[in-house]
Amino acid sequence: MPLLDPAQPLFGALTGAVIEVRNPANGEAITSFHSAGPVDVAAAVDRAILAQAAWASTDPLQRAAVLSRAGQLILEHEQEFVDWGIKETGGIAGKAAHEVHASSGELVAAAALGTEPYGQLVPTSAPRTSIARRVPFGVVGIITPWNFPLVLAMRAVAPALALGNAVLLKPDHQTPVFGGALIGRLFDEAGLPEGVFTVLPGPAATGAAIVDEPRVPMISFTGSTKAGRIVARAAAAHTKKVSLELGGNNPLLILDDADVESAASIGAWGSFFHQGQICLTTGRHIVQRGIADAYTEALVAHAEKLRVGDPADPDVQIGPIINATQLGVVDRIVSETIKAGASARIGGKPGDGLFYPPTVLTGVTPDMPAFTDEIFGPVAPITTFDDVEQGVALANASPYGLSAAVLTCAPFRGWQIAQRLRAGMVHVNDTTINDDPTSPFGGMGASGNGGRYGGQANWEEFTQWQWLTVRETPANYPF
Repeated sequence: MPLLDPAQPLFGALTGAVIEVRNPANGEAITSFHSAGPVDVAAAVDRAILAQAAWASTDPLQRAAVLSRAGQLILEHEQEFVDWGIKETGGIAGKAAHEVHASSGELVAAAALGTEPYGQLVPTSAPRTSIARRVPFGVVGIITPWNFPLVLAMRAVAPALALGNAVLLKPDHQTPVFGGALIGRLFDEAGLPEGVFTVLPGPAATGAAIVDEPRVPMISFTGSTKAGRIVARAAAAHTKKVSLELGGNNPLLILDDADVESAASIGAWGSFFHQGQICLTTGRHIVQRGIADAYTEALVAHAEKLRVGDPADPDVQIGPIINATQLGVVDRIVSETIKAGASARIGGKPGDGLFYPPTVLTGVTPDMPAFTDEIFGPVAPITTFDDVEQGVALANASPYGLSAAVLTCAPFRGWQIAQRLRAGMVHVNDTTINDDPTSPFGGMGASGNGGRYGGQANWEEFTQWQWLTVRETPANYPF
């Protein structure tokens, strides 16, 4: 049986405006839904507060069983998820399937969290037992983007639930099914108690209502740096904890001893996978001058082999840009960079509809938009350098600090260079696009506020410290 029943509304009786969802590859309407308004948010918080107390006191093994069951069920419903992922995100089937399997991994990893030690005995000068323990926030609001809506939701939802919180999920209005409705049905089938998890779809106003709700003490936001700063200001007004995973302009530093063909494969994957619409996308190819020409030719050759079109076609590797606004951003950045003196070795102009071809730009300097801006399109800007000091300086010449990578035939040399790069995640001889449910994930600078997801970092994100003391008899004080 499919998770979604076409005879039932996607999200129950919500009071907001109707939003129509269209396939970015062909413009066809694929579904519609009522968005969640302020009254819906308030009602969901009422239910979540009641449900969370019981959920937090549930045997951790029972909480783990629900999450483990969800991790298995998502694989059993893989094709349903993949079909919606293709239609809503414009990603190819392999990308959607990756989200499903990565989400299963997030659920399985999170299931183990609740059975781990959650505190410690603390030394104290008084005759008492002194304990520092981690406790849930209560109700956590999670706001997610359209580019990887399933796994970016599950990365936060799964550990938040595992550690005893209730969750309000606000998926992007362009991907409400793949990143929202299917997740809700999945947890229903897995046996999650009613009220512990609620999907509240809608535009930015829905997210704002969740952030402004005083009974939601924590917000997890994944999206653009501009939007993240708005969320941070709003959350600060309520003294909430806010975890921000924002944009990136990630450097791939290629030394002149690197294998050119391997480097070009890594570079092509880093810039062109899912049309470059990933926070981890390789945004800057910083290449040592001795191999720059050879690397450029190899990268162009990889780009030439990629087919652009409807991602439902199994022979297509490059699907559409998500919407006309984002297509305009990509076109503007590329056009302004070429006008400033760079050259397009391949691509450089939009195609029909929302399609933009794989583009390789050469002669890109640090003052050009393709170097300074997050493009979020299938564009590979190449900047050359002479020595390692210059290369490191170029890699760090960005307010963003999400991911970085170094390619070299000398791994220990790469390790030494990696330690000098200002990024939350650095990889030697691999792509900037890397994620693992057991490892900390997050950025520095304009890429985030130091929040981390993954592994033990989830304890810091989705619980807070409580100091608890117990005395055998009441204390006596002078007055």
